[in-house]
Amino acid sequence: MFTGIIEHRGTVVSLERNSGGGRIRVRAEDLVSTLSVSASIAVNGCCLTVVEHTATEFSADLSPETLRRTTFGQMSVGSRVNLERPLTAGKEIGGHFVQGHVDGLGRIVRLEREGASGGFRREQTERKMPVEDVNWWLEIEIPSELLGFVAEKGSVAIDGISLTIASLRGNIASFAIIPYTYTYTNLSGLRAGDPVNLEADILAKYVERLLEARRTSAGSRLNLQQLVEEGF
Repeated sequence: MFTGIIEHRGTVVSLERNSGGGRIRVRAEDLVSTLSVSASIAVNGCCLTVVEHTATEFSADLSPETLRRTTFGQMSVGSRVNLERPLTAGKEIGGHFVQGHVDGLGRIVRLEREGASGGFRREQTERKMPVEDVNWWLEIEIPSELLGFVAEKGSVAIDGISLTIASLRGNIASFAIIPYTYTYTNLSGLRAGDPVNLEADILAKYVERLLEARRTSAGSRLNLQQLVEEGF
């Protein structure tokens, strides 16, 4: 379980793909020291298991299902990826509950500046990197099979980032991106047309499943009644 608050960014060092799955290796110097073999880590919102690591890199296996469902099937070496360690007891939940189970792929329609104040914010005390004081507007095309799980002002994970849907028009979901999020996630390297991993809110998925079960149950009772009326 994760929260969608990105802790680090990494760089894809190698990405092997074949009919039986694949393996990804990510360079993340600031994070690897806290990882161990068999630990879980969210890479662009996809929960993976660390199978080996060095002082600067970690590797994780990719199943065929993972390659089908996520951007790993299209990703290239050198790509920047969002990283988050699992939620622990007592940890602040700053985003929303994210499972790391990618539901499908969206596609960026628009990612543009909303305005600038003409300067930089102060350097962050820990990361020592200036944050440009510019807000961004992000629009993503949601696939039809996931539209029922998203709602205006609801939460969705985009490449593992917990974001709030500012507006929903047809199959286009829009998001207001603050300078910090743009700077410290992979959003700064994405462009219109790029695919992104999507994970709908877990609550929406369970509500949909419950309603589906009730519809199926109601349909079965109706069919049985019809059979009785027909003399079966």
